[in-house]
Formats: sequence, structure tokens, C-alpha cells
Amino acid sequence: MKWSIVIAGAADLARPASQLSLTQNAALTCTGAIWTRWCFVIRPQNMFLATVNFFLFVVGATQTTRILLWQRSLKNVEGEAKAEGKEIGEGLKKAGENVKNEVAKVVKS
Repeated sequence: MKWSIVIAGAADLARPASQLSLTQNAALTCTGAIWTRWCFVIRPQNMFLATVNFFLFVVGATQTTRILLWQRSLKNVEGEAKAEGKEIGEGLKKAGENVKNEVAKVVKS
């Protein structure tokens, strides 16, 4: 049954990172890591259970990394948009002042 979780996680590789849950995938990563280690501690060692938990860890870590990279890219885009907005705002202020000065010159003459 646990292989179905691994397969579902692998199928989520096709989904955009914006549709994935960070907490769920972080939990899968931790669960996979903890239980993989436990499979080597217990006697007799259960290699099949260790394998499925290792792949659960790999899938969870991959998805978690994708989500974190996506979130970081959003912050970068947001910062760039704010900087661009400030530049545009300053340009509009200068253009408004120029128009105001030209209007004042026309009214005086």
C-alpha cells in the first residue's frame, strides 16, 4: 500500500509547484527518512520496507525542493516588479512636472 503513496508523489511531478502542499511533502520527506533509518535499526532488517521508505523520502524531498524554488522565484519576481513600478512612478512624476511647466508657460504668454 505504501508504494501507492510513492507512485502518487511521483505522478505529482507533472503538476505545477503552485498546486502542491509544502507541509504534506515535507511530512512525506520526514516520514521516509525516519522509517528508512528505522528499517536498518530493527532486527531482522526489512529491506523491502526500507526501499519503499527511501523512495518516499526521495519523492518528498524532490517535491519540497520544487515548491521552495517556486516560492523563491515568486519573491524575486515580486521584488523586480516593485523596483520597476518605482521607476515608472518616478518617470510619470517627471512627465507630469514637465507638462505642468509647459502649461504654465503657455498660460503666461
